[in-house]
Amino acid sequence: MKVGAIIQARMGSTRLPGKVMKEIKGKTVLSHVIERVKQSKLIDDIVIATTVLDRDKAIEDEALKNGVKIYRGSGDDVLARYFLAAKESNVDVIVRITSDCPLIDPHIIDEIINFYINGSYDLVTNAGADAYRTFPRGLDTEVFSYEALQTAFTNGSEMYHREHVTPYIYEHSNKIHYFKNDVDYSKYRWTLDTKEDFELIQEVYNRLYKGKHDFYLGDIIRVFKYYPDLYELNKQIEQKKVN
Repeated sequence: MKVGAIIQARMGSTRLPGKVMKEIKGKTVLSHVIERVKQSKLIDDIVIATTVLDRDKAIEDEALKNGVKIYRGSGDDVLARYFLAAKESNVDVIVRITSDCPLIDPHIIDEIINFYINGSYDLVTNAGADAYRTFPRGLDTEVFSYEALQTAFTNGSEMYHREHVTPYIYEHSNKIHYFKNDVDYSKYRWTLDTKEDFELIQEVYNRLYKGKHDFYLGDIIRVFKYYPDLYELNKQIEQKKVN
């Protein structure tokens, strides 16, 4: 069983254009994401899925610089881009991660992969519906089968299905599991979508990153406990609602 992480990345962003190429401590956000995902013990392959648009050549260059594969596809049909990246990589199990998560936790990724492998699910996630969320935004991980993705690619006909990757699976599968943390940390926002998010993530890196990615969920939570004002930096940002 081959497990592949496919990381979505693009330069276009409504609220913070070029966010994945912004630098934190001398490295791009995308590089930090890749380095953290590489720490997973269960992922066999990493692919960056981006578009064929000229502006996303920078994404390709950064992926190759970091020693990971690149797939460039449709700028509009995200589902097709993602499926064809998975097909080309010949993976059985897909770990979906987005490039705006420079605090992604490889230990949590592996826990979710393990849960998926030892169960009988189409998809296991620590994100998904807001009602089930217990992890901070920015640690979002979805693990699903190639078959489930292929079904979504073949049958997803609504524009919403094509603009995203997993909505069709959520709508049509009864074999989905929402992976929960023992403590509810869902109030925290560690994803990168605005300049306020960037300021917060920079502050976390300034306190924890010493040239190595050796800090994880518990370490970051302790930083917020010692410096509660950090939470104020982006708490006003309206979260994207997921039903």
